[in-house]
Amino acid sequence: MIDPDSSPIVGQFVLIKQGRETGQFAIVVKVLDERFVLIADGEKRKFNTPKKKNIQHLEFLDLVSPEVQNSIKETGRVTNGKLRYALTKFVNEQVADLKKGEPLNG
Repeated sequence: MIDPDSSPIVGQFVLIKQGRETGQFAIVVKVLDERFVLIADGEKRKFNTPKKKNIQHLEFLDLVSPEVQNSIKETGRVTNGKLRYALTKFVNEQVADLKKGEPLNG
């Protein structure tokens, strides 16, 4: 589990709360400073053109994608396919949990 008051982590799943992409999920690909992060989803927002977001406009979920995190640590980048795969897997698991009646941050 990740402490919700801690700073964002590369590979962490986020729910976008404000902006054009409200309600969509993404993954933190870089922490710029204590206020801003870069997020990508591998589809609309590719790794090489991530979106800079204020952390106040994001809901940080207490899950981290180990595949994305390890790839960025080892090579400094991650493939868009890996981002899409991690998000699809995450969303499918969350939808299954929601159908069981469990809360999103479970």
